[in-house]
Amino acid sequence: MNASFPTLHLVLVTPEIPANTGNLVRLCAATGVHLHLIEPLGFRLDDRICKRAGLDYWKDCRFDVHLTFEHFEQVQPKARSFFLSTKAETSMYQVQFQPGDALVMGPESSGLSVKFLARHDQHGRTRRLPMPGKGRSLNLSNAASIAVYEALRQLGQLEEKHA
Repeated sequence: MNASFPTLHLVLVTPEIPANTGNLVRLCAATGVHLHLIEPLGFRLDDRICKRAGLDYWKDCRFDVHLTFEHFEQVQPKARSFFLSTKAETSMYQVQFQPGDALVMGPESSGLSVKFLARHDQHGRTRRLPMPGKGRSLNLSNAASIAVYEALRQLGQLEEKHA
């Protein structure tokens, strides 16, 4: 995987729970996915819980903090954004991911708002994770992990490298 051009971007819009972000730091460090955090954050990055959840993976995680989603779009103009939402009709498993795509997820308490989706999803790329059971939604870090691994699987990025 080329470090200057990540295979995938994970974008968290106004994350609220420090432990979820810490867990996703670990996921991104382990997978080479570039993590983007969109302010305002519901915690400080030096929060004890956030740091503890990310353990020593912070140094291996490529991440950026952006004031707005528009700023993310400016610095990653080639990224096709896919917005994950329980409000979507179409499954994320119907997407053919490409290198450089972005998985965009909203805050834990509310997800991406209808207003946000109307403003940013100009290409009809809002998708959902199928939930055949009775739950309303999955935990943010669990849902992100499922989506990241599916995208990486499609991109052929899950082969283990042996020393």
